[in-house]
Amino acid sequence: MRRILAFLMAMSLFTGCNLLPAQIDETKNWSASKLYYSAKESLGEGNFTEAIKLFEKLESRYPYGAYAQQAQLEVAYAYYKDNEPVSAIAACERFIKLHPNHPNVDYAYYLRGLANFVEDQTVFARFGDQDISDRDPKSAREAFDAFQQLATRYPESKYAPDAVARMKYLVNSMAANEVHVARYYYKRGAYIAAVNRAKYVMEHYQQAPALEEALGLMARSYGKLGMHDLRDDTLKVLKHNFPKSPFLAEEGAVQKKNWWKPW
Repeated sequence: MRRILAFLMAMSLFTGCNLLPAQIDETKNWSASKLYYSAKESLGEGNFTEAIKLFEKLESRYPYGAYAQQAQLEVAYAYYKDNEPVSAIAACERFIKLHPNHPNVDYAYYLRGLANFVEDQTVFARFGDQDISDRDPKSAREAFDAFQQLATRYPESKYAPDAVARMKYLVNSMAANEVHVARYYYKRGAYIAAVNRAKYVMEHYQQAPALEEALGLMARSYGKLGMHDLRDDTLKVLKHNFPKSPFLAEEGAVQKKNWWKPW
């Protein structure tokens, strides 16, 4: 009897499931152009999730032709706008690999840079007074590389001027990160490590505002190591380049000075 009841219950559940209406894909018979322009409409309305879905359906159903190529680029932008930078970067890299000679490939490089840049772009809103140099500079380096490739390969691109401006910002950010690490080492008595980090800033970021503090930290570190000649030489360089620097004062060398916050 129990087996019969169990069988009847199972059949009832099975029948009930079959009675549920099947989910209908209204886009099933859509043409490539209809999928593309519907996705563009969703993108324009800010419905990025829907746009991504339609662009991906377009490429899946119609993998060849101009609509598919454009969809591959548009979906990268949709991911970027939908706060999915990892997916946006992957989509850009795929487009660049598949279509290296596409007339809009410069935009793919630019968008890849923007997707990596997004952390720096929103830092003030997300972290308030937190120094941007306190974060892992990996994204900044990758953004810089993408913008540099754009500016080098496509100097006439309409995106090149903005890419160059962002590169300058990123250089300052990466230099500030190195100084942040040097400051960390100095405060913990690792003076040789502090000198090495400060030297890196001198060698690679000579135009960055963070150079001022790097020289100050280097001078103080040399002093702690008993290398007074090197300390004095470093102070001369600091005074020559930044005659009014607070880091010339004995207590100024480890002050935290944010290059992005001049007040």
